Parts: sequence; C-alpha cells; structure tokens
Amino acid sequence: MTRAALLQMTSGIDPAANAATLVEAVAQAKAGGAAMLFTPEMSGLLDGNRERAQPHYRPEAEDPVLAAVRDAAARHGIWVHLGSIAVLREDGKLANRAFVIDDSGAIRARYDKMHLFDVDLPTGESWRESNSYTAGPAPMVVDTPLGKLGLAICYDLRFPDLFRTLSDAGATILAVPAAFTRPTGAAHWHVLLRARAIEAAAFVIAAAQTGVHADGRATYGHSLAIGPWGDVLLDMGEAAGLGFAEIDSARIAEVRSRVPVLRHRRAIPEATQA
Repeated sequence: MTRAALLQMTSGIDPAANAATLVEAVAQAKAGGAAMLFTPEMSGLLDGNRERAQPHYRPEAEDPVLAAVRDAAARHGIWVHLGSIAVLREDGKLANRAFVIDDSGAIRARYDKMHLFDVDLPTGESWRESNSYTAGPAPMVVDTPLGKLGLAICYDLRFPDLFRTLSDAGATILAVPAAFTRPTGAAHWHVLLRARAIEAAAFVIAAAQTGVHADGRATYGHSLAIGPWGDVLLDMGEAAGLGFAEIDSARIAEVRSRVPVLRHRRAIPEATQA
C-alpha cells in the first residue's frame, strides 16, 4: 500500500502566491506519509487575461514555479506530479505541460496536453486554447513509486484512445490534472474518470482546480482518486486543500484477472458502410 496526496487548489493570477501554495503542499504531503503529490492543471498561473498573463510566461528552464516545486521535492524527499504549467516554447507559443519530478528534484518526464479545448458554452463562456497553445506530440508513461504512470491533462479525458495507448504501454495509474468548468464538471467529471479507470483496469488520480478564481472563472473541484474497479477512493468536494488516498497495487492484477479487458483488446478496422 502506497499513499498518494492530491492538492485541490484555487490558482490565481500571481505565480509567486501559487508557488507558495505548492511548496507548502509538498511539505504537508510528505508529513502526511505520501510517496507522491499530485497537483492540478495550470497550478502555476490561471489567468484568462492573456495580456496580463503574458509577462509571466517563461521557457521551462526559467520558470520560477517549476524551480520552486523541484527544490521543495528535493528538500522534502517526495515525488511530485506538477499537473501542468504554461511553458513558453521556442516558436513563441505555449505548451500546457505536466512534469513528473522525483525525490531528488530531477524531472523524470514531461507531457504536453494533446487535445486543446476550443468551445463556446451555453453559459456564454468561450475558450480557445489553440489561440495560444500548441498540442503535444505524443503520450507519455513513466515509472513512479506508485507504479507506471500514464499522463493526461483535463480535456484529454474525453478521448479514450489516449488512455488505451497509455494502458497498452503498461500504465497502471492514470493522472488527469484538470481545471474543469462547473457545468461540464457536474455533467461529466465523475462518469468520465470512472469510465477511464474501468476501461484500463487502472487507478486514476485527478487533482483539480476549484472555486472562483481571481480572473473570474469558476472551476468544479471534486479532485478524485479512483480504483481499477471504478470505485471512488477519494472525492475532495469543493474545498481547497490536501487529500490522501491509499494505492494498493495488488488490486491491478486482481481486477484484470476478473475482467481481462487488456488481453481481449483487438485492433479495430475501419467501419464498413452498409
């Protein structure tokens, strides 16, 4: 049995304040006995005002939030999945990038969000990630103290082929950091995350943004840890803070023996037109 910590936060428009929250969470996670901390999408800055946010965007090597989290991971001796930060690419666009950081502060893996959220919602909200961000090139799986971790970010959740690829590559845990809106969260968050866990017979850990943010947006919260049978191990509701879940790796083999979906997968040809 290995303990995971999930940070549910209300990231704002000040990266220094967000970094302080993350550093404190690293210390609390270690004190709580966790082997690894998971944080939400856009942990370092959540600001829909591009003009105001622009001065804070940095290349990876210069990002102060990433540097602070790496330092904290090394000082406290704990792994961290930094759900994502906005990283400035050489072409001038941004990547929505997740990092897996080990207990020495080294970066073990990076993943750029592959599916970008472009949508007009009935609430009047409009999001165009592709205006600023470049989609990632490939899925990523990395060994961690909790097992082989497959990486995804927020809107990726709606594309089961990505999760099939991750589990085919050996992932037994799937990370889905997010900043879900309240309408889509209430409708789809729990059911999609449970479905991804059941389809892959894998644990899912989804650290989320919550509450009303400084830029005016509202996010759904309900950070979740889900077992490979689809059972909810932790639901953090709407309050910001730290939660813990126990990951029993023996359950993977048990569930996959009961319903051996991975062994029964087949390559699916194109549909025939009747």
